[in-house]
Amino acid sequence: MDQKIVEFTALLRANGLRVSMAEHLDAFQAVSRLGLGDRVRLKDTLRATMVKRSIDLQTFDELFDLYFSALGNAVQEGAASTMQSLDMSEAELQELLDQLQEILDNMDGDLSDLAQALLQNDSGRLEQMLRQALQDADAQSIERVYQEGRYAHGMAEAMGLGELGEELDQLREQLDEMGLSPELRELLDRLFEQRMKDLREMIRRAVRMELEKRDHTQRERDRMSSLAEKSFYYLSEDEIRRMKEAVARLAERLKNVVAIRRKRAKRGKFDVKATLRKNLQYGGVPFRIHFDRRVRERPQVVVLCDVSDSVRNVSRFMLQFVYSLQDLYSRVRSFVFVSDIGEITQLFEEHEIQEAIAQALTGNIINVYAHSDFGTAFRQFHRDYLTVINNRTTVIVLGDARNNYNLAHEWVLRDIQQRAKQVIWLNPESRLTWGFGDSEMDRYQPFCDMVEECRNLNQLYRVVDHLVT
Repeated sequence: MDQKIVEFTALLRANGLRVSMAEHLDAFQAVSRLGLGDRVRLKDTLRATMVKRSIDLQTFDELFDLYFSALGNAVQEGAASTMQSLDMSEAELQELLDQLQEILDNMDGDLSDLAQALLQNDSGRLEQMLRQALQDADAQSIERVYQEGRYAHGMAEAMGLGELGEELDQLREQLDEMGLSPELRELLDRLFEQRMKDLREMIRRAVRMELEKRDHTQRERDRMSSLAEKSFYYLSEDEIRRMKEAVARLAERLKNVVAIRRKRAKRGKFDVKATLRKNLQYGGVPFRIHFDRRVRERPQVVVLCDVSDSVRNVSRFMLQFVYSLQDLYSRVRSFVFVSDIGEITQLFEEHEIQEAIAQALTGNIINVYAHSDFGTAFRQFHRDYLTVINNRTTVIVLGDARNNYNLAHEWVLRDIQQRAKQVIWLNPESRLTWGFGDSEMDRYQPFCDMVEECRNLNQLYRVVDHLVT
């Protein structure tokens, strides 16, 4: 079992999960104390010792099932296929297998281990033989779908499928000489034929599972690539769940980039001019290296998020992103608005993310069922909160600028831009719709340093790249 845990750990690492050596040793110790008698307990034990981030839980669960259970499930499904083909219940199939075993016991000669395991539906031995054949055929090296046939053929040779076919043919001839009833003889012929089909399918499934182990990360990338271009407006429930994980990864990526830059900043940048000046006494040989140790102030962020019905789905992801970035900046102040505006900074500080977002979107802070009025909300912000903005503040506005033909009060955004470091507006509507109907985007855009569409994950990535640089 120790070897399996080592292999499983390598599989997790190959698919992007960070499992340290200490966590690996913790897994060994936990498994040795809790034992291997229960599959669910083993899964919980390895998950508790190896997974640090909630966003990795789904990947862990899928890989655990793939590594520890998928091959066994394939063997069980082979037995189910036999029952379906013979139109038998489990008890009826077992009765037929017992009858076959009694016949075999009265015959001369022994069957091979593979034939015995297959004809007696010994799932444990079959799974063990399949695993050995995978290793003998080097199926772990599979990289592409078109290689499945080659490795399946290698497994079939390693298990001796050709010899098994000849063995079953000889068994049929011996059964013919025993004078069995025509019904039983026909039933046994169908059993032999179906079991061979089942074994070939088990081999194909085993090879495919090896490919899935190696290709899990790529398949996840492909799924996320297609999801990344899909508008936030049209996500299904399952896509919303996956998108939440993607946004969390995006926030984690930004944290990692900023953390690396701060780590480097502690040492400072290499200052060429100062180094040359200080080493003139040594003839220009740089014995004394000088670093520029200027400390950069951490920026501040103010977020104004429209939570009206028309952008509610988009707002959910943006609020999740804002929540994830609170510890990146010296101060993050978050506001939601429809026709009036309310601060949710403390709400984010005191509650878990899902609860905080739920309270922000369900009317506990402001009336989220009112008609949109950007102008009124902006005037209220100007009156109550303008002093929080200074030359280190990045102001991010998320909204479609649909103002229901009310006064735009774009002068508020002008005053904010004059005080702030930069103003970024993220609009979840297509650019082609800006300025048409009740959209006031053409009035607000001149007072923004950056205006971007933000209807999907790829567009959000571009905004994050801008924030980082």
